[in-house]
Amino acid sequence: MSGPTLIKHEQFASRFLRNQRDLIVYLPPGYDDPPRRAFPILYLHDGQNLFDGATSFIPGMDWHVGQTADQLIHGGQVAPLIIVGIYNAGKQRLGEYTPTPVPRLGGGRANRYSKFLLEEVRPFLQERYRVSGSVENTGIGGSSLGGLVSLYLGLRLPHVFGKIAALSPSVWWNERVLLRFAAAAPVQPIPRIWLDAGTREGGRTVEDVERFRDILLRKGWQLGRDLHYERVEGAEHNEAAWSQRVGPFLRFLFPARESRV
Repeated sequence: MSGPTLIKHEQFASRFLRNQRDLIVYLPPGYDDPPRRAFPILYLHDGQNLFDGATSFIPGMDWHVGQTADQLIHGGQVAPLIIVGIYNAGKQRLGEYTPTPVPRLGGGRANRYSKFLLEEVRPFLQERYRVSGSVENTGIGGSSLGGLVSLYLGLRLPHVFGKIAALSPSVWWNERVLLRFAAAAPVQPIPRIWLDAGTREGGRTVEDVERFRDILLRKGWQLGRDLHYERVEGAEHNEAAWSQRVGPFLRFLFPARESRV
């Protein structure tokens, strides 16, 4: 079997963020057969860590998203979908992935980042690829600060994102502002959410993420239906740990059976 189909769009410029970055697009097996079908799409942050160990934050340590998705789609466990890896902008990553500014750390450009996603990246992809625009077929995801921004944008824009993957999200940001935001946000329709944390990530990661889970449960999410929470024993805060959760979150968020409905 040949490797996954990946297409790179280099130096994609944003007028909202006043910078540029690469996008990498994964196309599923069977993308061209039949040719008129539209596919679900998943937007993932920190794109350089997803498909290629040569570009990842720790050289050689990537998420293996392409191989994992190919395997699960071929095996009939995951619906064929398009996955877009959006590279982070290096030193500007913290600013773009955080909803509020913090003294000394900065941050707070997530709303501007969402304009980049919705008004620049999304139209670009819809023009070039057969993307389903429906909310139930649109997902957003990431890890750490990428998990934070995925939860923030997913809950703020539930009419856009029907699925969220939040791996080890940085709930700690700005005195856990995400907890207060989630408790107050009127979220309709309810997106399906994958949420996890590793027990060897340090600090209060697990406790913070479980507090976030409990807020969702109080707001009407149900475990096993539209929310999956996993406390991953022994897992650290790195790409190697997150790569182990790609298959499980794809199966939960994009199960193959739903593609036939």
